[in-house]
Amino acid sequence: MIKITADSTCDLTPDIVEALGVRIIPLHIVVGERTYEDGVNITPDDIFRYMDEEGILCKTAAVNVYEYASVFGELAPGCDAVIHISLGSEFSSSYQNAKIAAEEFDNVHVIDSRNLSTGSGHLVYDAVLMAREGRPVEDICRHLERVRDKVETSFVIDKLDYLHKGGRCSGIEALGARLLQIKPCIEVVDGRMDVGKKYRGHLGRCLDQYVRDRLKDRTDIDPSRVFITYSTCPEEIVEQVKASVRELGGFREIIVTRAGCTVSSHCGPNTLGILFKRI
Repeated sequence: MIKITADSTCDLTPDIVEALGVRIIPLHIVVGERTYEDGVNITPDDIFRYMDEEGILCKTAAVNVYEYASVFGELAPGCDAVIHISLGSEFSSSYQNAKIAAEEFDNVHVIDSRNLSTGSGHLVYDAVLMAREGRPVEDICRHLERVRDKVETSFVIDKLDYLHKGGRCSGIEALGARLLQIKPCIEVVDGRMDVGKKYRGHLGRCLDQYVRDRLKDRTDIDPSRVFITYSTCPEEIVEQVKASVRELGGFREIIVTRAGCTVSSHCGPNTLGILFKRI
């Protein structure tokens, strides 16, 4: 048996996690002097409440070596192999900590997803499906390392307030974006965050154009699945995005998930992305 584990930043829903049989290892969310476990005893709604009502910006912290070693030590003796899919190494020290912890075990393999959110979730899905097919651990790891650079991860951010408070953009940029209704697209490129196209106007209209920019007339998209992942967003806008994705993408499976605490704490509410793979 091959067991798949993943950082909580893969942003898969509890139902999906249960169906896939994945063990999730939570990152930490720091609120003032208090520390919580992502998705265990804190949610994105809590993060937004802290910010809106108390002016507290929540921060994230990596899983430490001891925590990884504890999980690997629990699972490894009863499995042929454990494959852990980590938050991208450019975003956190979680990957390095997992690698150090894995050195204690002969059958634990750590994959740098070079991604975040359901961009990593695609790798988790693929790993589970291949393990269920009885594929050797070496084949699964090679596949994950090959396909990780074919995952397209991007999000449109409604407001830059959270990025500003987190030191990732200036106050002038945040103010200008608010006044001009600019909504930037944040992309993962070569394992790092980058700013892509900047949209302007009402969120619904911006997201409609974003989906068209990402999917229309593409011939290189893997049709197996697409994630629509959002922090918070009006239900009618999510349904609008889902309809556009269905029209333009030709995906066999459209999966809607909520972004976890890590994406939410950095990007804020009304952040939404479509995440898929290229062929």
